[in-house]
Amino acid sequence: MNQVHPAERLAWLVWLPVVATTLFYALPSDLQSHRALQFLPQAVAYTALVWWATRNSGILARLGLRPVQLGQGLRWGTATGLILGAVNVGIILWMVPWLGYDIAFLRDTPHAQIPRAVMLPWFIVLIAVLVEVNFRGFLLGRLLVLAERMAPALPPPFASGMAVGITALVFSFDPFMMVTFRHLHWIAVWDGLVWGLLWVRLRNLYVPIIAHAVEVMVLYSIVRTVLA
Repeated sequence: MNQVHPAERLAWLVWLPVVATTLFYALPSDLQSHRALQFLPQAVAYTALVWWATRNSGILARLGLRPVQLGQGLRWGTATGLILGAVNVGIILWMVPWLGYDIAFLRDTPHAQIPRAVMLPWFIVLIAVLVEVNFRGFLLGRLLVLAERMAPALPPPFASGMAVGITALVFSFDPFMMVTFRHLHWIAVWDGLVWGLLWVRLRNLYVPIIAHAVEVMVLYSIVRTVLA
């Protein structure tokens, strides 16, 4: 496993959003329904990200956002997004109803209330950038830094897999994700695993950003049209 940076500081901040997400589910159900509390783990994450960024140098390189990486990000991200988009369209429109679960609620999500011209592509791209900088760039990247500091006690493949898995679960169980997408939030687990593995392999955050944006554009366009 390639080392992210030997002198990185405040990598432990990554545990703050993990703990915040976990503690959310200890709240009474009536409190979990409050939108402000649903966004609290994300607020903690972005606060930790800003704090971490102010104490380290070379932030773009640490996150995997060097301009020279954009070309590779476009190639891998577009292909990955199209594949995951096609697979997840099939899961949402055919497999989920076949298993007896509802998808009609998607008509009432906050995303469905935003005009199509705003969502495509602008808001989707903005969401993809913010989410991937947080979950893959900050969360996964810092977990890998902490795991590398435990070497050789922790074998690199196990450390990488553990970091990718934790990140995917925290992503999937983000409170806003859970409340908004209900039983479909599990799709975020395998999305998060794929995007995370690609980040570990390529250390290029443009890949999950573009893959995320392309996949959501595919899902949003097709599912919204079918459910209209």
